[in-house]
Amino acid sequence: MGSVKEVPKYMRKAISCAIVVCNEERNVRDCLESAKWMDEIIVVDAFSQDKTVQICREYTPRIYQRPWNGFGEQKNYAIDHAACDWVFILDADERISAELREEIERILSSDAPDRPAAYYLPRRNYYYGKWIRWAGCYPDYQLRLFRNGVGRLNDEEPHNRFVFAGTAAYLASPLDHYTERTIEDHFRKFNNFTTLAAKERGRTKRTVYWTDMVFRPLLTFWKYYVMRHGFRE
Repeated sequence: MGSVKEVPKYMRKAISCAIVVCNEERNVRDCLESAKWMDEIIVVDAFSQDKTVQICREYTPRIYQRPWNGFGEQKNYAIDHAACDWVFILDADERISAELREEIERILSSDAPDRPAAYYLPRRNYYYGKWIRWAGCYPDYQLRLFRNGVGRLNDEEPHNRFVFAGTAAYLASPLDHYTERTIEDHFRKFNNFTTLAAKERGRTKRTVYWTDMVFRPLLTFWKYYVMRHGFRE
């Protein structure tokens, strides 16, 4: 992660880290290591069957277990248990870079009255260990840092949107995302996300036309492979 210019906790606002997990023993230690500088870590676990909870106990006593009810509901449950002024949402396969930590601590140290309520940050996606810069994969802005109490995630699975009151700004430093590392990871995540997307379509009762099935794949390929330079990867 590199060296960090640490800001003493008494000189900044307090921050909670909210993490939801299920069978993440391979990822969660590195995730927690990158977040252990925060004032509290809240873990919501969906009854993992591996060593996830055992590892989490090394970093925090704030572990809650409940059945998996979707990303949005699990993360909102974690947010509801956050006690600090600010909240940061972190996934088990993500890491807070040294640069991002420093930028967050500068924000928490500021007393500016017009400071935004939330912040988007760029996410560096690693696929099979390689940083993917093209095909729309970077900067892949994610809203992860916000004042406690300003909003919640909606129920649009699998990519829930954070709905909040107030203004937002953009950070410059990246969050590292180590997504699929193997072909097994790829298909497991693909199957999970397509199932969630299908359920979301059923819930919203959105009509799918034959033109969607014919033209949408072609347009998507053109958008990401050609227009967004996916061929460069």
